[in-house]
Amino acid sequence: MSKIQVMSMDLSNKIAAGEVIEKTMNVVKELVENSIDAGATTIKIDLLDSGVGEIIVTDDGVGMDREDATLAFSRHATSKLKSLNDLFNIESLGFRGEALPSIAAVSNVTLKTSNGEVGTEVNIVGGKINYVKSADLAKGTKFIVRDLFYNTPVRLKYLKNLYVELANITEYVNKMALSYPNIKFVLTNNNKQLLNTEGHGNLLKVINNIYGVEVAKKMVKIDASNDDYVIKGYICYPEISKPNRSSIITFVNGRYIRNNELNRTITEAYHTYLMIDKFPIVVINIEVDPILVDINIHPTKMDIKFSKMDTLKSLITDVISKTLRELTLIPKAKHEEIKPSPITSYSVSEEPSVYNDNYKDYDKVEEVRLDFDSTLNNNEETFEEIEEPNKPAERLKKMYPVGLVHGTYIICENEDGMYIIDQHAAAERINYEKYFTEMKKVKHDTTALLVPIKIELPTDEAIRLKHNMSVLLDMGFEIEEFGINTFIVRVHPTWLPTYMAEEAIRKIINIVIEKGEFDYGKFIEHVAITLACKMSIKANDFITMEDIEILLENLRNTKNPFTCPHGRPTIISYSKYDLEKLFKRAVN
Repeated sequence: MSKIQVMSMDLSNKIAAGEVIEKTMNVVKELVENSIDAGATTIKIDLLDSGVGEIIVTDDGVGMDREDATLAFSRHATSKLKSLNDLFNIESLGFRGEALPSIAAVSNVTLKTSNGEVGTEVNIVGGKINYVKSADLAKGTKFIVRDLFYNTPVRLKYLKNLYVELANITEYVNKMALSYPNIKFVLTNNNKQLLNTEGHGNLLKVINNIYGVEVAKKMVKIDASNDDYVIKGYICYPEISKPNRSSIITFVNGRYIRNNELNRTITEAYHTYLMIDKFPIVVINIEVDPILVDINIHPTKMDIKFSKMDTLKSLITDVISKTLRELTLIPKAKHEEIKPSPITSYSVSEEPSVYNDNYKDYDKVEEVRLDFDSTLNNNEETFEEIEEPNKPAERLKKMYPVGLVHGTYIICENEDGMYIIDQHAAAERINYEKYFTEMKKVKHDTTALLVPIKIELPTDEAIRLKHNMSVLLDMGFEIEEFGINTFIVRVHPTWLPTYMAEEAIRKIINIVIEKGEFDYGKFIEHVAITLACKMSIKANDFITMEDIEILLENLRNTKNPFTCPHGRPTIISYSKYDLEKLFKRAVN
């Protein structure tokens, strides 16, 4: 007797359900995507006990006739694909034909649907049709899912608590509302409304619904394209940030995706605008010919491959960087946040130093350590129509110094109000841009070491280094073999201070061995940041008014005067009206 047997339909359905339906959010996701594909303009999601008790998804889409209503629960039955070629030109959210049979295999599902001519009701329990009958219903579809995972008790047991399940569902519905602002989304749990969008196509209003009016006011529209991609959406001012990447939301042709490479690209575009371990709020949709992407990678359809990823990354970087460069990024001081020196909580080294415009004098710096790995590595407020920020004629207006507080904070004024400037952060920004510019200029200049540096390596690492020796030579290092598994470095690029040479060379060699390449730009940037921090005037260092005026003018002339290279703010502002409110001269 043959040992190999064809699995029963019941068993195969449960296995498929295990890949597609893991939690309540997966059910909501699949049903909502079906509603969108059906052309719905309103989608209502009603939950009982975070979806564990019941999930009802109602839409006003095209609906189904009796035949399609029953066929929809068959494995691999879909209206989205007709031929093999369609698989490479997918424009719908669903296409596998696995979602409905997977849901039906582990629950009690009732489908009520009408195409405007005939209404049908289908009930399926554990993957088996219980009944099919006629029904009265307005054009559209309603799915009722009960007893989820009743026949897979282990999965039911390991569902997260109700709050986690509800959070997962809410996060997903929020993302779909952002992706489809032209669709009205209503989400309730135990008859309590969690989300209600208008469906009028205004993405900024949806952002307000989800994140609140204060965030919506700090969002900036972006729109860019090249031969392959179109990017549209909103990015936030750097003063608005999150502790994780969950608010970096990307869509491809309306489909929510998860792509770590895109997330890194977006984060890096905010480089020096945000502090380490802070992330922006970004909502962007990428329009692309379906032939250039592959979404048939995982059953969730959230993972995606791009055929021209470098082109896309470059476009994203350019549009975000350009937008940030055109904004005036001075955060307003919040009255309730006036507390004793919150800036001192940042763990940025501030060793005694003297502000010195002679930024080339590297030898004044002591014990600069290179940590290269870390470098690489619903709202109830009334929403009014938010105007797009105007591009300023001058990023930072001229300010006139008034005094110095605690030897740390410079007080300035102009016709717009009062400003408080962190002198160390400002000097850091100035010196960083000077160092970085200078280092890029001298890439091909070299300096001979008085005492050559000897590098001994294990055999496997020595082999890798010999294979990638050209990377170091191209950077300006003169390195040669010196016996078995030993190398001698005799020359280094001029931009690298001699006292840092050995430590830096060893780090560079380790990276080249590991990766077979080296990002020269990122490395000199890190060196520039390190030196700028060490060379800049520190907190509690009192400087003259003349020095302050020079500092302010130099800050105005930087590419980004609003943050230090670590992403800390250099300046905050109080408008005249803010001051009048503080002193009760203004009542509103």
